[in-house]
Amino acid sequence: MPFVLYSRRGCHLCEQAEDMLSFHGLAAAVIDVDADGSAGARFGLRVPVLEIDGVVALEGRFDERELVRVLAVARRSEA
Repeated sequence: MPFVLYSRRGCHLCEQAEDMLSFHGLAAAVIDVDADGSAGARFGLRVPVLEIDGVVALEGRFDERELVRVLAVARRSEA
């Protein structure tokens, strides 16, 4: 299942989200919204944003408990 993190350089919330995803062993494709025009138009300042299978799962400040819950739901639906 594809995980995508929309992010931007210099964004401390984005850096925290990347660290949290890495800590939980999640390999997400990272898209810089400033380098990708369509992502920039879609999300603007709303970063970080985690998409799972094309659906926004989390955005803004990631809460670790919510991330764990979202990942568990995604993994169950994958099985």
